[in-house]
Amino acid sequence: MNQDTDGAPALDIDGPVARLRLCRPRQHNRLDPADLPVMLDHLDRVARDPGARVLILTGSGRQTFSSGYTLAAIRSQLDDRFERVLDTLEQLPLPTICALNGSVYGGATDLALCCDIRIGVRGSRLFMPAAKFGLHYYPGGLRRYVANLGLPAAKKLFLTARAIHADEMLRIGFLTELVEPTELEAAVDSYAHSLLECAPGVVASMKQALNQVAAGQADAAQLRAAYEASLRSEELARRVG
Repeated sequence: MNQDTDGAPALDIDGPVARLRLCRPRQHNRLDPADLPVMLDHLDRVARDPGARVLILTGSGRQTFSSGYTLAAIRSQLDDRFERVLDTLEQLPLPTICALNGSVYGGATDLALCCDIRIGVRGSRLFMPAAKFGLHYYPGGLRRYVANLGLPAAKKLFLTARAIHADEMLRIGFLTELVEPTELEAAVDSYAHSLLECAPGVVASMKQALNQVAAGQADAAQLRAAYEASLRSEELARRVG
């Protein structure tokens, strides 16, 4: 698809790398209700593809990663479909990279937080306007904000609805790395390469464990069992000799 043409999110899988792109650059890559089943189908396809090892999520254009959920649909069509997309992305077994090609607003901030690694560009900003709209945010989004950014940052962003700029996005942990816009593609490719060099089974099991620890849902016995299983694995024997 031409990146200047607005449409539904597009998925491309090239060997071990899957790329999911938001495709409404003229509308700041807003998320339309009709996009949600499309995104769920794309994520299901990635999860079922035995060759896929990493997912890259990005937006089209050079201005905005995403402006979030369509404002006109918030009252009538903001239901659990949006949360299912977010939870599915967060729980995807393979690692995910969010390439934030520009600013990020509203529900798209939570979309980014569902990814394991977030790379942003200088000159961008973040804005969470829920309080200005009179919207009490859904539980999963509140959890991800606190788990990823800490309570003070979550309170600042949610309760004041103040915008922050890229340097602060990096400082509070919303971004893993901050680069110049011209360096975004190379930085994303570098992270993808590093992920592909790691043992996929252990990456998947540690991602799940880290998410459980962050959510306060970790089972100590299961964590111990995963660790001990890795000690006996053929993968470890092959890699350490």
